[in-house]
Amino acid sequence: MSDTNPERRLTELGLTLPPQRTAVGNYVGAAQSGNLVLVAGHGPFEGSKQLYKGKLGREIDVPTGYSAARATILSSLSSLKALIGDLNRVDRIMRVYGMVNSVPEFERHPEVIDGASDLLVELFGDRGRHARCAVGFVSLPFNMPVEIEMTVAVR
Repeated sequence: MSDTNPERRLTELGLTLPPQRTAVGNYVGAAQSGNLVLVAGHGPFEGSKQLYKGKLGREIDVPTGYSAARATILSSLSSLKALIGDLNRVDRIMRVYGMVNSVPEFERHPEVIDGASDLLVELFGDRGRHARCAVGFVSLPFNMPVEIEMTVAVR
């Protein structure tokens, strides 16, 4: 499964990358130096349309958070593709940093961020397996339930 074609897998899964979201501050969606790409924090957006709002453990349950993380990684991949041109250039997803907007007693952050991790492996095979952090935050911008950053090695 290590030579999985992510562009083809998107089609096979019936998925499309959303339009790239315009940055809401003085930053870029992804930046490259050498073979490393840092993908900025993204949320569950399709272009400018926010798909999910709320806090895990209050307005959002774990299955909905999982879906929000899945939508978030598609948004992240949109910025990555805009920078590198073709997702087949990805050598490895190195790290995913998953932030979950949650109430203090919420403890299921990894299950939420699995939405992103599972999709990366579905799309990239072994190249999609990554180091990861899944942590809770008291709030996230725009009341997003999830924000995700990525570090990606490209060829």
